[in-house]
Amino acid sequence: MGALLFVESRSVRITFDGGALGNPGKGYGSYLIEGVASEPAVARLDFSPNGEVVTNNQAEYRTLISAMRSLIDSGVVNAGTIDVEICGDSKLVIEQLAGRWKVKHPDIRPLHAEASSLMRAFHHVTLKWHRRDVSVDRLGH
Repeated sequence: MGALLFVESRSVRITFDGGALGNPGKGYGSYLIEGVASEPAVARLDFSPNGEVVTNNQAEYRTLISAMRSLIDSGVVNAGTIDVEICGDSKLVIEQLAGRWKVKHPDIRPLHAEASSLMRAFHHVTLKWHRRDVSVDRLGH
């Protein structure tokens, strides 16, 4: 996604989407961070460069984790001062992170824990589910 120069406002929006060809299969993801001074660009991720097999849900979580890390690790934003709106079409990820659904699958538990921990780095987080067509419009796939 490139260097994040500075935040234009206190509010940033992350749109994420992940999947697996075959489910489980070759994992991929895309995310967009809006609200930073640089031109928003979609980041594309490959979770299976060495043949690793992942599920759709694992790819969704890993994509969101990558987006939050990108924002936190940029070094030019103080994560604790910004509000983040997280938007995605994965009802499972959104509802689990909001605490409304239980995390039952053992392979998802560590991803949920990592995503939850990263969310706590921000001043405030809002989780929003949207229809698949919104992800397609924002991310181009």
